[in-house]
Amino acid sequence: MLGNSQKIYIAFVKRPVGFLGALSALILLSPVFITTGVLLYFANKNGMKGIFFTQDRPGKDGKIFRLIKFKTMTDERDADGNLLPDADRLTRVGKFIRSTSIDELPQLINILKGDMAFIGPRPLLVQYLPLYNDVQRHRHDVVPGMSGWAQVNGRNNISWEKKFEYDIHYVRNIGLMMDLKVFFLTIRKVLFREDINTTTGQSATMDYFDGTN
Repeated sequence: MLGNSQKIYIAFVKRPVGFLGALSALILLSPVFITTGVLLYFANKNGMKGIFFTQDRPGKDGKIFRLIKFKTMTDERDADGNLLPDADRLTRVGKFIRSTSIDELPQLINILKGDMAFIGPRPLLVQYLPLYNDVQRHRHDVVPGMSGWAQVNGRNNISWEKKFEYDIHYVRNIGLMMDLKVFFLTIRKVLFREDINTTTGQSATMDYFDGTN
């Protein structure tokens, strides 16, 4: 799906700028990292295990990598040993960290490693890979991002089908102007804390994708 000019942009502009940007951001935001880590250490009541959340996610061409985020929910379980609903495990500190998108900052490490970029389709769950149709599968033609066209056009408050439409639109139009547009719209979303949770109020995250009919 990618043209030669898009491949050149990715290799010689997007990747180098992303690497230098992530390195600079990690240095400048180190006080935020330390403060957030201390708050989560106590809020999640699980010591060092309560600071970071890691999970396997599919990246470019479906290659699996380890995603890193700040952990905004506890590991509390019911009497049967099952995890409580997301909304019940989201602490006050975690809610603030999620609403300000601070929970996404550790993904700067993923950008340094080349697993992710600043802008691109969000890396979803591994179990979704066999559920994509032939068009949706093209979202993996590029490296996933911390923010993307779908995130600035509704994020958790749009349907899965619409989200994938936005992802494919990004892949087909990837370039400097598209990335700059997403970047500045992302800043606006973060400042106004828009579209963080679903509108249903029943979950702190997006409902699971079970395929497109």
